[in-house]
Amino acid sequence: MSLQSYKILGRSGLRVSPLCLGSMTFGEDWGWGASVDESTKMINTYVERGGNFIDTANIYTNNHSEKIIGDVIGRNSSLRTQLVIATKFANNAFPGNPNTGGTGNKSLLANLEHSLRRLQTDHIDLYWIHSWDFLTPVEETMRSLDNAVKSGKVRYIGVSDAPAWKVAQAQTMAWLKDWTPFIGLQIEYSLLQRTVEDELVPMALESGLGITPWGPLKGGLLSGKYNRANNGKVSGTRIAARGGDFSLTGKQLSIIDELERIAQLHNTTPAAIALSWVNNKPGVTSTIIGVRSVKQLEDNIAAVKVHLTTDEMALLDKLSTPPLSFLNEYKDLIPTMQHGGIEINGFKPEAAPQLANMHPGKY
Repeated sequence: MSLQSYKILGRSGLRVSPLCLGSMTFGEDWGWGASVDESTKMINTYVERGGNFIDTANIYTNNHSEKIIGDVIGRNSSLRTQLVIATKFANNAFPGNPNTGGTGNKSLLANLEHSLRRLQTDHIDLYWIHSWDFLTPVEETMRSLDNAVKSGKVRYIGVSDAPAWKVAQAQTMAWLKDWTPFIGLQIEYSLLQRTVEDELVPMALESGLGITPWGPLKGGLLSGKYNRANNGKVSGTRIAARGGDFSLTGKQLSIIDELERIAQLHNTTPAAIALSWVNNKPGVTSTIIGVRSVKQLEDNIAAVKVHLTTDEMALLDKLSTPPLSFLNEYKDLIPTMQHGGIEINGFKPEAAPQLANMHPGKY
């Protein structure tokens, strides 16, 4: 596999690379990002390796991320056509203005025009809701997004960081009203963040949404920098720059130990193993990588050449399994009550003990 082993994103015709170049690190405005020069080199390196999917947002590094991308590709028509440019709105890039945050029509249109200007393009390939707005009626948001697509300024839409029930509500409304539906779901997903498997991942599989995980290395915890020897005390990292001071838990250390062991077997890095794991989970189309240097980018791209065995995937799954939510804990009991010991689709659970002596028509 390579960055040119493209995948279809959700229920659409949009082809994207299996690793997406995230750009929250483009620009030093937040105190821990990459310089303009290094960001430019990362974009060029990613493209040279065959990557075609770049993700940004209106607020990243105080709007600077979009500007950096625009300066690199905005005036290059051939490169612009080649790339899938995704950006987000909803978070407020103009503090103090109540109508430049959220997903209302006024906010959406204003932020769209600003993003188009900074990216130096006439359209956004994939426009994400960055986080769910519980104040704006869902019908206003979906109608406004549909109008943006019909205007030609947006090609596809997606949603990030939202409850499964809200995404399902919005998606169903779009289908019923013949509005543009979502094709992508952006969520935090990693060996250290698997609670999304309770509701969000199954919802995406049912609703035609390609999953694009963010935080696949959990802010660097799974990058290989952290281990038993330093127990979370590493200088010069993004976590350290944000004032992070912590000790790794026993579960985190067990996962990191296994990543190091498997990485040695594959002659690669723990980061590449962690990325390969998440990229091979059901529903995942393209994993977003956030890097601050060309070296980190090259190390992460190596993940596309890693082929984890079934046993390696299963072991990492076992080590990282989170506590079950109510429904996921209860769902194993449901077939014993519903099937009554009957084989259906090749699955034959034992009948629940309380049903063992049931007789039709007894009463």
